Amino acid sequence: MIWRWQQCRVAVFLLVLLPFSSIAAEPAAAALAAARREALRGVFGTYDAAPRQRDGRVDLARLVRELVNIKAQTYNFLIWHGSNDWHDLQLFLPQARAAGIRTWITLVPPSESPPQTQRFSEPFRLDYERWATEIAQLSRRETNLVAWSVDDFAYNAATFTPACLERLQTRTRSINPRLAFVPCLYYRQLTPDFVARYHRFFDGILFPYRHESAGANLNEWDTLPAEVARLRELFGPTMPVLVDVYATAHSRLGDSTPEYVEHVMQLGRTHADGVLVYCHQYADKHPAKHAIIQNLFQTWTREPH
Repeated sequence: MIWRWQQCRVAVFLLVLLPFSSIAAEPAAAALAAARREALRGVFGTYDAAPRQRDGRVDLARLVRELVNIKAQTYNFLIWHGSNDWHDLQLFLPQARAAGIRTWITLVPPSESPPQTQRFSEPFRLDYERWATEIAQLSRRETNLVAWSVDDFAYNAATFTPACLERLQTRTRSINPRLAFVPCLYYRQLTPDFVARYHRFFDGILFPYRHESAGANLNEWDTLPAEVARLRELFGPTMPVLVDVYATAHSRLGDSTPEYVEHVMQLGRTHADGVLVYCHQYADKHPAKHAIIQNLFQTWTREPH
C-alpha cells in the first residue's frame, strides 16, 4: 500500500513538473537555433577546388595558405573527389582553426552519385544518417566546423523527405545542437509548398545565383536583390541567405566573366547575409577573378557587416 502511494506521488510530481520542463526547453531551443544562424551571418569564403598532391590527397598546407592569402574566413569542403577526402578534412580542420578559418562540409546527393556519376561522397556514401552522426561528432571535437550542406538538395526530395530530415536533425542536434544545416537550393525550386514542408529543418540557405527569375544565365546580375528579397519573404527575415557566386563554369550556362563575379559578390554582400565563391580560384589559372575575390575579401575584412 505504501509502495502504491509512493508511485502515485511520483506520478503527480511528474505531471506537475513536465509542463514546466517543456516551457523551459523552448527558450533554450530558440537560443540554440539563433546561435546556429548567427554563426552563418557575414561569412565570406570559397568552395571546393582544393589543391591536390600527386597522390590525389589534398595539399592541406597550400589550401590554408591560399585561404589566408585572400582573407577568406570560411571554406566549404566538398567531400567527393577522392576516397581520402573525409580523412583529409579531419587533418584540415585544426590547421584551419589555427588560421581563424571556419569550415563547412558539403556532401553530394544521389543525383550526383553512381550510376549518374563515377564517385560517391566517401566513406559513408548514401548513408546520410551515418554522415549526420559522424559530422556532428567531428564538430564537437573541432569547433570551427560550424555547418554542413547537401548539394542540389531539392532535386533529391525523394530521398530527403521531411521524415528523413527529422531523423537527421534529431541525430545532429542530440550530439551538437550548434551545428547548422545549410542546403544548396536554387531559386525556382523554392515554391511556397516546398518552403512550408522544409523550412523548419534549415538554419540557412546556400543560394547559387543564376538570374533564374528572368531567364537563367551567368551574364546578368540585376535580379539578385529581388531574388534575395523573395527568399526572405518565403523563409522569414531571420533565415540567413548565403549567395553562392559562380566563378567556375556551370555545366549548362557556361563560364562567367570577372565583371560578373565582382558584381554578384558585391550585391551578395549588400543584400544577403554572406558570400561563398564557387569554386576557389587560383592566381596562376584565373588571375582576374582571383584578384577580384582577394580584393573584396580584404576590403570586407576591414569593415563591419
